[in-house]
Amino acid sequence: MWNSQDKEQFSRVLFDAKPDLTEEEGRKLLEYAAFVVEENEKVNLTAIKKPDEFAIKHVVDSLMVLEHVELKGKRIIDVGTGAGMPGLIWACVNNDAQFVLLDSLNKRVAFLERAVSRLGLSNVKAIHYRAEDAGQNRDHRENYQIATARAVASLSVLLEYCLPFVEPNGQFIALKGPYVEQETQDGKEALKVLGGEISTVINYELPLEMGSRSLVVVRKTAKTPRRYPRKAGTPSKSPL
Repeated sequence: MWNSQDKEQFSRVLFDAKPDLTEEEGRKLLEYAAFVVEENEKVNLTAIKKPDEFAIKHVVDSLMVLEHVELKGKRIIDVGTGAGMPGLIWACVNNDAQFVLLDSLNKRVAFLERAVSRLGLSNVKAIHYRAEDAGQNRDHRENYQIATARAVASLSVLLEYCLPFVEPNGQFIALKGPYVEQETQDGKEALKVLGGEISTVINYELPLEMGSRSLVVVRKTAKTPRRYPRKAGTPSKSPL
């Protein structure tokens, strides 16, 4: 658990990197981060526990995406959300969007429900589902303007997980590491089959020299054929 000095360090690093945050947004993000570290003793949520690293590698990394993506008024699903990154972090600074946090591990979903309650967020719902199953469910299939995923799988696999959730003309936002050229090449067939095209790839550096990241923005150009996503486990074993 973080002590008062840890929390002070987190807030200082966060506001240095993102000075446009309001005091209330900073408070929510601090409460979220401290709760992740606290609950990490019971549920495996993150290997990053130092306040400065958590602030940059998790929170600021997630927030930097919002410089390139408009969330206002949209329905967003975070696939394989884990501890709520980026979806729950986005929700802390966006009251006017609706978020669904999807994860296949019930313990993580239970954590997310506790976090949502603790933060007092009325625009977030956590659900326990495999992405392949939820993508075939009519309540979720092509029901979102934005799907996102962070550190879940290779791009070709992520496309099959995520594009079925996105309505035509919506977006899939993939938060990736620094080297995505090969992944974008490998994902060309999946894009063609699933009804998407890469709009842009943005490369950026995290503050304090904490690493390089890439953002892949995919536009949904056509409805995804009904047979996708394939049954659970197939996309990862046999990518398109």
